[in-house]
Amino acid sequence: MGRLRGGAALGLALVPLVVAVFGPFVPYDAREGLPYSSEGLLGTDGLGRDVFGLLLVGGRSALGMALGAVVLAYVVGGLIGLTAASTRHRWLDEGLMRPLDVLLPLPSLLVISVVAVGWRASAVAITVAVAMMNVPTVARLVRAAALDAASGPVVEALRMQRESWFRIQLGYVGRSVLGPVAADLGTRITLAVFLVASVNFLGLGLSPTAPDWAVTVSRNREGLLLQPWSVLAPALLLVSFTLGFNLLADRLVHRSRRLVESRA
Repeated sequence: MGRLRGGAALGLALVPLVVAVFGPFVPYDAREGLPYSSEGLLGTDGLGRDVFGLLLVGGRSALGMALGAVVLAYVVGGLIGLTAASTRHRWLDEGLMRPLDVLLPLPSLLVISVVAVGWRASAVAITVAVAMMNVPTVARLVRAAALDAASGPVVEALRMQRESWFRIQLGYVGRSVLGPVAADLGTRITLAVFLVASVNFLGLGLSPTAPDWAVTVSRNREGLLLQPWSVLAPALLLVSFTLGFNLLADRLVHRSRRLVESRA
């Protein structure tokens, strides 16, 4: 039963991801027709565009922006957290972490929406904004997970051997945060997908004619009864990806807990 659930979770997350990565390369002849018609595999949207063709090319922005934001957040927040955990100077620790605490109470969706409006239809600006709103929590997580290892005797021995900072932090201390980071990854990706999709759905992000899945849902919601697949198909892909990643993250957390209990 556990393997069956794991396979289902993997399938839920993998199908939208495969569509997003390989969809633009599928040799599909997307033809325009009448608005909300039944032409094509899944009909057409309100602009007469082939819905299946939109699905093939819309995932790159819908998931690409979210995954890019998570990677950027872990790179920036991870380096800040490792530096704060390993420094011997309290002023440096405070100087790195205290400014990030200012960002924690800010409403993420509001800040990202303001950035999206200021840089209209800029995927890069939205990606950076989503990443920066996740940097404080990532930095705090990495710092807390790395404190014990960074102050342990192994690190002191490596320093006496004049090992480089990057080799110590990424080679040894970094391994101690892999468990917490892996457990946090599912929630972090789900949150990023939600933020990116929300901004695009509200019409504050990408162009209203962009093939993005969230934009497609927003633009065609008024024609739900006329052509349901123009709304349901992209919405199902977004829900499938977030649900699958959440289930995979839960399984990863349970496995890590069992491993810790067995070692104890």
